[in-house]
Amino acid sequence: MKSVFILLFVLSATAFASEAVLADKVLIEKNTRRLTLYAKGRAIRVYKVALGGNSEGAKEREGDNKTPEGTYTIDSRNKKSGYHIALHVSYPKEKDKKRAKQLGVSPGGNIMIHGIRNGFGWIGSFHTWLDWTKGCIAVTDKEIEEIDKLVPDGTVVEIRP
Repeated sequence: MKSVFILLFVLSATAFASEAVLADKVLIEKNTRRLTLYAKGRAIRVYKVALGGNSEGAKEREGDNKTPEGTYTIDSRNKKSGYHIALHVSYPKEKDKKRAKQLGVSPGGNIMIHGIRNGFGWIGSFHTWLDWTKGCIAVTDKEIEEIDKLVPDGTVVEIRP
């Protein structure tokens, strides 16, 4: 009888532990190179990131290598990306398009939260030693696998300077 209670306890604890809390917000702080996942106002995961190679200021045009600033959403994902797994950020929004039009340029697009370029995953966290993306937000392959599971489509993404 005692073993039945132990078995039930272990099974219920395992079932409870397997239910991960999903994020309802992704906060990217460019100045500290930090991505934080939030659920109901509470930080549930924190990651060090690499950004666009020209990370000062908000993205203005295609090819400026800047990471955008503002509030967006995760609107799709690409598990066959050239960068392990990639979650698409809804940049550009109307205000981004309007600013680019005023400048007479294309706003660019294809901004992602992604892992390391395929075949280079062995670099791991060393990738954060410099900003190397074209405007995306990069984490390790292991981290993007975790983020992919915790961040559903439609999740708010706030990118701060």
